[in-house]
Amino acid sequence: MEIELQEYKKIPKKWLAKFFAIINRPYQLLGTFRIILHIAFSAFRPLCPIFRHVAAPFKPRLGNLNQYAPRPMVPPRVIPKTQSSTIFPKISLITPSFKQGNFIENTITSVLDQEYPNLEYFIQDGGSQDETISILKKFEAKLTGWVSEKDTGQSQAINRGFARTTGEIMAWLNSDDLLLPGALSTVADYFARHPDVDVVYGDRLLIDRNGMEIGRWIMPGHDNTVLSWADYIPQETLFWRRRIWDKTGAQVDESFRFAMDWDLLIRFRDAGANFSHIPRFLGAFRVHEHQKTSANINGIGQQEMSRIREKILGRVPDYKEIRNAVLPYLSRHMLRDLAFRMRQPLKRAH
Repeated sequence: MEIELQEYKKIPKKWLAKFFAIINRPYQLLGTFRIILHIAFSAFRPLCPIFRHVAAPFKPRLGNLNQYAPRPMVPPRVIPKTQSSTIFPKISLITPSFKQGNFIENTITSVLDQEYPNLEYFIQDGGSQDETISILKKFEAKLTGWVSEKDTGQSQAINRGFARTTGEIMAWLNSDDLLLPGALSTVADYFARHPDVDVVYGDRLLIDRNGMEIGRWIMPGHDNTVLSWADYIPQETLFWRRRIWDKTGAQVDESFRFAMDWDLLIRFRDAGANFSHIPRFLGAFRVHEHQKTSANINGIGQQEMSRIREKILGRVPDYKEIRNAVLPYLSRHMLRDLAFRMRQPLKRAH
């Protein structure tokens, strides 16, 4: 009887041992799998830069403001294919400015170095207390004019500046961005050869606060539909005819602090404007810590973009709906961007 009781007591222990062995097996397998993965990743880690390089062409760059390590910017010389007009149309370019004394001299120089023979260049400053005023005085003789007075923000500065201009072609260049060499001649020539076109824009380089290149946006060609969902048009490369400006109210909407250019583009489109993309780098967009775009994109910017989408679409779409709507456009961008990279030296590819 005592032997049978001892055997009976052993049965639960054996059962529990088997039970825990079964339970522990998946964890043992998982641990083995993790060890294998660790060894595999360690072996292939040196190849990660190559994998990233191979995968890079399959990621859109539009919307990405910091794409690669800073490198010296070599502005491409933008030369028109033809000089179809001996009379250069007057271009009215204004720069709205406020506390950008670190960058505005480079901005002004990028415009004046264009040596465009019929340029009206006016700078509308918002009452800066930094070195901006001394820089404006330095270039005073080469400017059409400048004024420094308090305003309600960039939109009002843009409207005040344009009110002082008379040119057939219009644009604004922010006081931390640049025009690339030959941009004005290229735009004027394109308008001269395409009298039916109302709005043009080009490709963009991205630069950091030191003027080093950190990216590029290569546009896939104009698409009116995508404008309802997102604004990818590089503002510093945007030019339009005064006739479409007058037709749409001759002002930007001063209730916008961030998305006034997108709102203006929508108004141009809805008024029947004919858009065209020039496949050339026309401007450089500066990315820095005090930049309005970087500072406001997650606050005021998101609110204003939602406001525009709701006005157009009748609702505020979620991220997934926006992504699906712009995917065909971004796919065309990636194809053109890939073609551009294939034409560049391997050491310049990223």
